[in-house]
Amino acid sequence: MRRLLSFLPVLTAFIGNAQQISSPDPFAKEITAEDLKTHLYRVASKEFEGRETGTEGQRKAASYIEDQFRALGLMPGNKTSYQLYYPIFHDSLTKASIGVSGQVFHNYEDFSVVPWLNHTSTIYGSEVVFVGTGVSDSAGDDYKDLDVRGKIVLMQNGMSGSRPALSGRRALALRQETALQHGAAAILVIQQGFPQKFHTPISIPYLDGFKKVILPNTFFISEKIAEAIMGVDYAAVRTGKAGPKTYQVDMALEFAKTIVTDQSSDVLGLLEGGDLKDQFVVLSAHYDHLGKKDSVIYYGADDDGSGTVSVLQLAKAFAKAKEAGKGPRRSILFLANSGEEKGLWGSEYYAEHPAYPLEQTTVDLNIDMIGRIDPNRKHGDSTNYIYVVGDDKLSSDLKPISETQNKKYTRLELDYKFNDPADPQRIYYRSDHYNFARKGVPIIFYFDGIHKDYHRPTDTPDKINYDLMEKRARLVFYTAWEMANRDQMLKRDIPLN
Repeated sequence: MRRLLSFLPVLTAFIGNAQQISSPDPFAKEITAEDLKTHLYRVASKEFEGRETGTEGQRKAASYIEDQFRALGLMPGNKTSYQLYYPIFHDSLTKASIGVSGQVFHNYEDFSVVPWLNHTSTIYGSEVVFVGTGVSDSAGDDYKDLDVRGKIVLMQNGMSGSRPALSGRRALALRQETALQHGAAAILVIQQGFPQKFHTPISIPYLDGFKKVILPNTFFISEKIAEAIMGVDYAAVRTGKAGPKTYQVDMALEFAKTIVTDQSSDVLGLLEGGDLKDQFVVLSAHYDHLGKKDSVIYYGADDDGSGTVSVLQLAKAFAKAKEAGKGPRRSILFLANSGEEKGLWGSEYYAEHPAYPLEQTTVDLNIDMIGRIDPNRKHGDSTNYIYVVGDDKLSSDLKPISETQNKKYTRLELDYKFNDPADPQRIYYRSDHYNFARKGVPIIFYFDGIHKDYHRPTDTPDKINYDLMEKRARLVFYTAWEMANRDQMLKRDIPLN
């Protein structure tokens, strides 16, 4: 008994020391306003030319991030490489024409095409089938009793009729998919506004070059072409009274393009965990921005240089913890995405080609713009807040952990404005976290709001509130610390909306 008692002061001192070292506080202090500023003045510098995806500026930024990951002792996140490359496709239109019974019509004057929606082909047909709005749904089946297999289908677009006007990319995709299901060879969609004043750029980059389903070529045609096909029947289309009908006309549809492939990359650094190293916490931000336009650089300091350099500082904090023998139980992937400004390309590619299993990824904490103040926020303390988006979705564990860590350590005002599904800005769907969410991975998105320099050349590093940015980045660190070290992965108990 006495020997045990005599040992207790030493044991107590040891336990107290261990508890102090295992606290996240010493490592959170590695995230400093000074270091954030140093990194951001580099990332948002002239040297990187606005970091547009697929440009030399973006590649320089990727190299800089890779160098930082390597210097911190992070492992290459993509097997033997720090970069996960993905292809980018550029279409250049070389030919497009429409002929109706020998009469030739011209691109932009009488019709238009979207190059990345179509594939090179020449189609000659002797029948065109009018299919109304070209939709089969609960409101009716425009293809009922029609055999359009191998035929060209003609449809109206947003005109008067029994079915409400359809518009937008999703409406077009619905028409294309329906036409494909019925075996159509090509699609003609009647539109107004010809001749076109503004031409579709002949070369716009896109990500999905290899498609699982090849849709029928789609031509957006003028009323002049529609009348050449339908004759006097076209008057009924204007009044919404036109019914399905097959027209005997000789149609020639020509479309040709060249495809140039390029590439971009995400930058991945891995800090291997301990006993739960086969489970993963992802800390992400996009490092691309808008590049240069007419020699004017869009620096993207807040969007999303602020998130990028925060990820670098988070990596430093966790690397210091591991160096001190207090590394996380779960592995942490530090993920810098490109292509976000083009349409969430980098995170989409990662979600479809994950370096680590998404079912073993407990959370993605995504940072996109945390260096400024929202001028439209008229309540609370504008110098001590952060918008938290997505913590009420996918996992009931998220919000309690986030709020507990904030209350314990940072005491920021957590603003949930953009969690509202009815919010007109739809912020939840507009950054890289969404590609994790759509795969079922719980997410939190950290955001400062839209300010007057958003997507302008004036988004420069001198306008960043570095002290506030430090506090926000530390909140992400404390939240990630808890998620990396808790016994269980986050529950996935809320359906994706």
